[in-house]
Amino acid sequence: MTGSPVDIYLFAPLAPILCMILFWFLQLVFIESQKHLLVTISENHQPFFRLSNFIGIFFQAICQALGYTITRSGISHFEVSVTEETVTPRQEKKGSREWLAKAILFIGPFFLPSALLLVCLFFLIGNGFVFSALTDYTFSDNLQAFGKNFLNFAENLFSFLASLDFFNPFHAGFFVLLVFFGLGIRPSSVGEKKHDKITFKHDLDNIKSLFLEKPLFILLLVFAAYIFYYITFFFQLTWYLNLFTVFAWLSFLAIVALVITHLIILLIRSTDEIQGRKKIIPYLTLPISYITTRIVLFAVNVQETQARSASLGVMILLTVVVIIILLLKNRTNRFKTKKMMKPRRAKDGPRRTSQQ
Repeated sequence: MTGSPVDIYLFAPLAPILCMILFWFLQLVFIESQKHLLVTISENHQPFFRLSNFIGIFFQAICQALGYTITRSGISHFEVSVTEETVTPRQEKKGSREWLAKAILFIGPFFLPSALLLVCLFFLIGNGFVFSALTDYTFSDNLQAFGKNFLNFAENLFSFLASLDFFNPFHAGFFVLLVFFGLGIRPSSVGEKKHDKITFKHDLDNIKSLFLEKPLFILLLVFAAYIFYYITFFFQLTWYLNLFTVFAWLSFLAIVALVITHLIILLIRSTDEIQGRKKIIPYLTLPISYITTRIVLFAVNVQETQARSASLGVMILLTVVVIIILLLKNRTNRFKTKKMMKPRRAKDGPRRTSQQ
């Protein structure tokens, strides 16, 4: 080993933790961005907005119930609605058990939906779960191994998403779950009042209060992390790095789900600006273009993986083009024929000519 003892024993354990925190912070940013987008369509799509909020509240309630179960507090009442959740413990616990239940409630919703997706993904792309070995166990060596683990997972995930087969029920089901969980990683609000909104600052304040409430517990967790690292270092294992790598995968998977739901919300927002029944055209373009492209490529004997990727590309491109044309047609006089312009001219009156 070429690293110094200070690097190996003091700074190296921090590398995976800092990387995980970075991805989790990015996840928070995307969650906040999605909440703002949801607000822009909430007036015209209240059922969709309430569904998203319900999913977030449901996972929050599950995490709270999970915290009570782990701390052996028991659950006497469990209720979830569109606006709020009520989970009552059978026994009130104090001290470390109470703090642990709060920690699972505040942090669990960020990782639980992604964990369910990761389990499903394991059966779809098992070769994406590869962990790199460590040689020097230094800070830089941990960063490099973490980067290799992440890039390998991201490459396999994007390859899978780029070749999704919507004719395959497992692929289609995973995509539905990806959208479903992406919409509800965190609720937009709890309760009917405006001050009950769940914001970026609200989540950070909860975690800050959690840390300040029992600072000794945080020190014990850090101490336990270092002990776990030293054990894996002594036996030349990578379990410590792998643990935080998996947490980073969960945050990255959540970010991917949020990006997809961003695109869906933008699609809904764009079609809202199209007048009349024509707003349904982009939604019809999605399945029609995908199925048509798949049939054409199958007829010309294109390799299946390439056909799936090309079909997705054509579907997305045609849908974007259709939306742009309809929006330009609605906002300007482009793509309008003289026949379509006659009603507007009749309404505005005959053209005026300059008199000399």
